[in-house]
Amino acid sequence: MSLADASLRMKLPVRVLDTLERGEWESLGPPVFVRGQARTYARMLGVNLDSDVLPSPFTTTQIPSLVSHAHVPRYRHMAENLARRAVYVVLTVSLVVPVWLATRGHGGAPEVASLDLAPSQTALAETVRTPMVASIAPITAEAPSVTPLELVFEGESWVQVFAADGSVVEKGLLRVGDRRVLKPSSASRLVLGNATAVRARLHGQPVDLAPFTRANVARFTLSSDGSLAPSAP
Repeated sequence: MSLADASLRMKLPVRVLDTLERGEWESLGPPVFVRGQARTYARMLGVNLDSDVLPSPFTTTQIPSLVSHAHVPRYRHMAENLARRAVYVVLTVSLVVPVWLATRGHGGAPEVASLDLAPSQTALAETVRTPMVASIAPITAEAPSVTPLELVFEGESWVQVFAADGSVVEKGLLRVGDRRVLKPSSASRLVLGNATAVRARLHGQPVDLAPFTRANVARFTLSSDGSLAPSAP
């Protein structure tokens, strides 16, 4: 059998088989690979390859010594802890110190009175420097008195009194002898039925309701200054 035929059957390069037959096993690499290649060659040839047949150093398997790389010496562990703590301290100082300096700068130094001023002048200067607090509350002017509208009923009259927002202040039938005093703040628009039976006084003077009356129904408004004006139906 040629080396080429053996190479095809074992799937090994011809160079490896030739080196094995020449006995130059050291050039093939580590002993563990060389033993495997030699035993494969022997099985293909039907030869029992015993350990004593193999040349040295390929007779025994050398077990490499294991070195643990996970063990960390105690001094190294302490050094790493100290380094981490130092980093934390540096970070804390770098954050706290700028904040402290920034807040300390806003405090300001207390104002010191000048020694060139006499005691009386110092007191005067302090008086001048005293801040004056001005009130922003508006000064309410005393509102002038407005004479209310007085209505005296000499006959039955249907009355409707409305506020400025349109709400009904009073609504009903008034009898003979009834009297109403209305202020502009509470009454804005009035409707008086049987207006000829109603006597009105404004500013202490009689008021003629005829300009505001139609079909014996008076409709008028009472302004804030106490004046009367016609009102639409």
